[in-house]
Amino acid sequence: MASTTEPTTLKREDDEEEDSKPSAEDEDTGAQVAPIVKLQEVAVTTGEENEDVLLDLKSKLYRFDKEGNQWKERGVGTVKLLKHKESGKVRLVMRQNKTLKICANHLVLPTMVLQEHQGNDKSCVWHAADFADGELKEETFAIRFASVESELILSYNSPFIFKSTIFDGVTINKLKWSVHMFLCAHWFYSSVT
Repeated sequence: MASTTEPTTLKREDDEEEDSKPSAEDEDTGAQVAPIVKLQEVAVTTGEENEDVLLDLKSKLYRFDKEGNQWKERGVGTVKLLKHKESGKVRLVMRQNKTLKICANHLVLPTMVLQEHQGNDKSCVWHAADFADGELKEETFAIRFASVESELILSYNSPFIFKSTIFDGVTINKLKWSVHMFLCAHWFYSSVT
């Protein structure tokens, strides 16, 4: 019986020795490799150069898939409300964290209605004609924030609240939802004209 256990013990020791030896791939040869193609620096524009950032929040965006009758994740990243310097139009743009791919890109209109999503005060739902995929499509979006304080909050008395700060000059300590979040667009449009 002792002879049957010895070969397995020797085999295990050999495996450990092989793992501890450095392989040829791990060794640094000191050779320097020149690049095959020289790349020139290119100026990249985001399309946000003529816009002021009104809001910048980290969030997770979902879109509703009508065919599958389910919510699908669109991306995790930064959602921004941007106001054009000349026209005064406000748009919502969201980009994914690492790739910076556009998840959502649409105008914020006074007719849009934002609602709490199934009673969750950290998420909300709205409909928009989105242009993120390069073609105009009617989409239903849901967005989720890390905390209630990070949400876009409106009340009928004040046009736009974010982290207890209202652009109208009033501060509210207790944050709460209003059914019409996108009244902020109406307020921005009316302040421009």
